[in-house]
Formats: sequence, structure tokens, C-alpha cells
Amino acid sequence: MSTHPPTFVRTTLDLGDTLLHPWGREPAGPELLDDLVAAAADPAIALWNPLATADHKAAQTWLESRDNAWNHGTGAAFAARTTTDGTLLGTVNLRWVDRTDGLAMIGYWLLPHARGRGLATRATRAVTTWGFHTADARRIELAHATGNHASCHVAQRCGYLPEGTLRQSHLFGDGTHHDEHLHARLATDPEPHP
Repeated sequence: MSTHPPTFVRTTLDLGDTLLHPWGREPAGPELLDDLVAAAADPAIALWNPLATADHKAAQTWLESRDNAWNHGTGAAFAARTTTDGTLLGTVNLRWVDRTDGLAMIGYWLLPHARGRGLATRATRAVTTWGFHTADARRIELAHATGNHASCHVAQRCGYLPEGTLRQSHLFGDGTHHDEHLHARLATDPEPHP
């Protein structure tokens, strides 16, 4: 066993029609900052995944924090972008909960124009597999508010088994602590069927 804690190393994952590219790797232009401001204003994202990107300055700070997580190997935040023109579709984020123990957590959001096409499932599967194989994650958890049915379906399709309900475990964008469903995958679990 290695004496060094597992780490995340920048990479781009190719899903065919979508590239998962590390956030913060290249300078952010005004269009990307506009996209992040728009994401923060989307009602579903504002409720389930509130973003501190209400203006360009805040969006730039958000990008810098993702870049710092990559630099320190503590987080792997991927921007989902179309391969044709680089349109932002959403994000998938993997971060260590207990780096020494190999315990990580995954989360995601999609902009409205990217929803309903199976992208959250494909991107979450890709980042999960990458996390197990390249960062030696032992266990990856996925938690979502019990009212977020779309995330529950993504978790199930990605092979994250349900493990229970965490009562009033997270403060969401509506200012309320919601119960969450906890799902998890182990590195030793079989890959889910497509």
C-alpha cells in the first residue's frame, strides 16, 4: 500500500458527444462566466446545488477554487461541454471525504438544455470509473435530497446502491435542511449495465 494519499490528476474524459474537461484549467472567458451566472439562476440548480456564481467576479472565484482543488489533488471538478462547439452542459464533481481512507463523494448538475438525455448518468458513470481506476478511490458516495427524484434515478442507473436516509442532513437552496438518500459504490462492485 502506498504511503501517499490518493490524489486526483487532471484529465479530460471523452464521452463522444461530450467532453468532461477539468474546470479552471484554461482562462475563463465572458461566455463561460455568463454560463455560470445563468446556472446559479436556474431554479433546479439553485434548489439542489446552489452555486456561488451570481456575477462574473463570484464565478471567477468559483473557478479558482476548483482549480485549487485540482492543484492539491483534493477535488476533481469536470465541466461537461459539447465536443462540437464547447457549449457548457453542466458539471460532475468528485471530492475526497476521507482521502487517506479512499472515501470520496460525487455530485453533478446540468443546465436545462442538457437534461433528459441521459448525460448525467453517462458523465457520472465515467467519473466514477475514473475515480476508482486512477485515484484508487475505495468507496464513492452520492447523496441527494429525498425530493430530488431525478438524482435518485441517476444514482440507480450508475450502480450506486441505496444505503438509507440521512435525516435533515443538508441545508439546500431553499434554506431548509432536507432529508437525503445516501447511495454508494465500492471499487469492488460490478460495473452497472448500460
